[in-house]
Amino acid sequence: MTRYFNIAAALLLACCPAPAAAEDLTINDIVALTEMQLGDAAIIAKIEAEGASFDLSTEEMIDLKRKGVSSDVIAAMVRSGKAERVPELSIDSSDPNVPHPPGVYLLHGTVEKGRMERIEPTSSSQIKTGGIWGYALTGGIASASVKVSIPNAAARVAATTRPYFYFFFDEAEKDAAASSFMGSTFLASSPADFNLVRLDRKKDRREARVGSMNLGGAKMGVMDKDRIAIEYVLVRPGVYRVKAGAPLEPGEYGFLYSLPGAATGGAASARIFDFTVK
Repeated sequence: MTRYFNIAAALLLACCPAPAAAEDLTINDIVALTEMQLGDAAIIAKIEAEGASFDLSTEEMIDLKRKGVSSDVIAAMVRSGKAERVPELSIDSSDPNVPHPPGVYLLHGTVEKGRMERIEPTSSSQIKTGGIWGYALTGGIASASVKVSIPNAAARVAATTRPYFYFFFDEAEKDAAASSFMGSTFLASSPADFNLVRLDRKKDRREARVGSMNLGGAKMGVMDKDRIAIEYVLVRPGVYRVKAGAPLEPGEYGFLYSLPGAATGGAASARIFDFTVK
């Protein structure tokens, strides 16, 4: 019995045609639906339900109107094409007008002939104090320092002594998929929210001073004398070109950003966009 059932099923499948594959909605389909007088609401619902995308030229819009397609339907077709055009992001294009994911980029070469390298932020691994013995022995007259430590003795990204950087913020690509430097807690919106500092190189880590304390009180944040001046210009909304105010000597550096409201003046959760100057 089972054998006869299998044979009958096979004959049935052979006789019945396979369902036709769904085809994309075309301009001719829209004209045909209009001629059937289905109504604007039904045609627009069809466009939206099938996720159709139309890239209409001015001539095509005029031709559709002449064939009786309503303004509302034509507008729906135009909107469908715009919704599909999501900017394509690049991570290495040297052109700052090309959309990039938000972040800090080092420019290698020139804008006309070069490439960009994205600098991934390094998290601080610990907070340390220095000069504590001098602070104790002098009754607080000598200063003790607070330092943020980040792992590894050298950065992965290497730069020249006169590097140029590009900062891309979220607002640069309003139509792109939602993103950020490092999550929703990152609130920076311009290079002014960063401090360029030189990092002290140790055996297996690098350190930056982010606070000091003495008899006169305590200060948290990058000290003025440790901060390297930067210059920046707005290239387009959300995109800045950044450089140091003077040539950088060989060593370890980083753009330091402290998350607002964090412990130890933000140093405990600092993010450092680090690089090496050779």
